[in-house]
Amino acid sequence: MKKTSYIFIGLTIMLSLAFFGSCGQKKAKDGRTDTPTSGTIQFVADESLSPIIEEERSQFEFEYPKAHLKPLYSDEVTGLQMIKDFKTTLLFTTRALKDSEIAYLKSKSNVIPSVFPIGYDGLAFIVNKNNNDTCITVNDIKRILTGKANKWSDVVPGSKRGDIEVVFDNTRSATTNYVVDSVLHGEKFGAKIMAAQTSKQVIDFVDKNPNAIGVIGSNWLNDRRDSTNTTFKKNIHVMRVSVKDKATPSNSWQPYQAYLLDGRYPFVRTLYAIVVDPHKALPWSFANYITNPRGQLIVFKTGLLPYRGDITYKKVNIKN
Repeated sequence: MKKTSYIFIGLTIMLSLAFFGSCGQKKAKDGRTDTPTSGTIQFVADESLSPIIEEERSQFEFEYPKAHLKPLYSDEVTGLQMIKDFKTTLLFTTRALKDSEIAYLKSKSNVIPSVFPIGYDGLAFIVNKNNNDTCITVNDIKRILTGKANKWSDVVPGSKRGDIEVVFDNTRSATTNYVVDSVLHGEKFGAKIMAAQTSKQVIDFVDKNPNAIGVIGSNWLNDRRDSTNTTFKKNIHVMRVSVKDKATPSNSWQPYQAYLLDGRYPFVRTLYAIVVDPHKALPWSFANYITNPRGQLIVFKTGLLPYRGDITYKKVNIKN
């Protein structure tokens, strides 16, 4: 009798543990089972940001092996629509949400979206490796993009290169939207502006076309073999941009980290994470990881400018 009671109590405890264990793994109403460090989710990022996001994703999954992050590298317009349609809970792009977009998402989900900066990159203009006309003014860039300057001789007197071929990554990308809003300030593109599908296709096009100018995010530029982040890709030239009336090597700057920081490079974009996660689980955790010291160090090592961190630079005089 006594032995049977012990067995009955033991079975009761085991069944209770099984019941509560199953409750802990119960799916949410939306079907999600992810936690801050485990599970599988899909997120969206503008394709122009894919190099830095891939670095962050790879390291996050290394540190949290039970977490599986599936990226969809698309364009900014598609990503924002997916957030609004609640088809994703995490988006990386180069603009914050508008007040009207925040109000809409809050009204539909009863969740206030979290929007926070994760870093900065530069809008880069690249030319063929055989093109040594690499200094250009902000005004000439505007003239080229609006179709007011169509030939290389329009911006480089005496040039024999012929027509300028401008190519963007995508008509709906964060790069294109930034140019319209922050470079052209609403002016329309010229008729001969072209669009590829990806940033890699832009680089390949410029590599094969001596007259081309490509427009991409600067996080596509860095040569990963150079740990100092001072070397750009070998198969292209990165243009130096000047705010002066005439561009010279001494008053024109490339999108290096230091020039993004001190403002000498004129085209700097803020990179944002947009999170609409009612559970504050894996999407929230990954976005916040990028803003933490380890994630910000990855931003720095990939050649971009971290949003957080005490960054200082010093001038060094080099004597031959």
